[in-house]
Amino acid sequence: MYGEKCKGDSQKTTVIFLVWGWGGTQPAQVKSASDLLKFLFSTRKIWRQFLNHTVELNLSHDQPPRRRVGRDEAVIAISALRIGFAISRHLAQDGAHVVVSSRKQQNVDQALAVLQGEGLSMSGTMCHVGKAEDRDQLVATALRHSGNVDFLVCVAGVNPYVGSTLGSSEEVWDKILNVNVKAPALLLSQLLPHMENRGGSSVVLVSSIGAYLPEARLGAYNVSKAAILGLTKTLSLELAPKDIRVNCLVPGVIDTAFSKVTFEDPDFWNHLKGCHGIQRVGQPEDCSGLVSFLCSPDASYITGESIAVAGFSPHL
Repeated sequence: MYGEKCKGDSQKTTVIFLVWGWGGTQPAQVKSASDLLKFLFSTRKIWRQFLNHTVELNLSHDQPPRRRVGRDEAVIAISALRIGFAISRHLAQDGAHVVVSSRKQQNVDQALAVLQGEGLSMSGTMCHVGKAEDRDQLVATALRHSGNVDFLVCVAGVNPYVGSTLGSSEEVWDKILNVNVKAPALLLSQLLPHMENRGGSSVVLVSSIGAYLPEARLGAYNVSKAAILGLTKTLSLELAPKDIRVNCLVPGVIDTAFSKVTFEDPDFWNHLKGCHGIQRVGQPEDCSGLVSFLCSPDASYITGESIAVAGFSPHL
């Protein structure tokens, strides 16, 4: 339905109704109230069918009520800072008990002070995910709360070297791949016995827009984040029979200390604006809603996907 004022008379409006569906297509011009009544009367059967069909659509499917992440469900969020902090807050606000971690105890303490101060169900522990003994402690902390883990969100990442791929030393390669790629897989293998019998568990890995659009000075880091895309696909296939979904968050340029090397570079930023139309630097909170959705029953038919939160699409 749309209206168009008649030329030369600002007080008159021609309304054209376009009705389609069960009765075909019937255009009609309505220039007065009596024309409108005649039109509605002549098409009453179509409207009745439309309304009946709408009621059937609403009532015929016996769907369970929508629910968010529940109070009896536990989440391990690997990071107490920046994006990890925003995700932890969102999941806890949705009703989950969230276990946060960081390689520095002060980061854990600060996150818990804020989030528990908001009345959210939180616990946490120091964890360097590249160390097996720290991963053991993280799992034990999560299991102490409810004896199970329903969701794993791996946000932790490192980049100790800003420079070219071939300029990266073996030590740099080992550190980046150990934390960014190996640790999520090894941690998930430890959690698998506690997740596979829960039904509807979810894993969210975190890659980077650099996996699609590499920044030359982040060579080895880009490679590690591209590996996360492959890990997501592979794990989604392996874990589908166990009713565990695996998806990937792909943040763009987010306002964190970690990303300053990109958004404080005018050449790189102008390239994003010029080629991709990006309008602003993203905020950590821009990522949290997607993760909460991917952990919810609303995403029960989504797995193996890598979803960019970047202000533009990096895909073809």
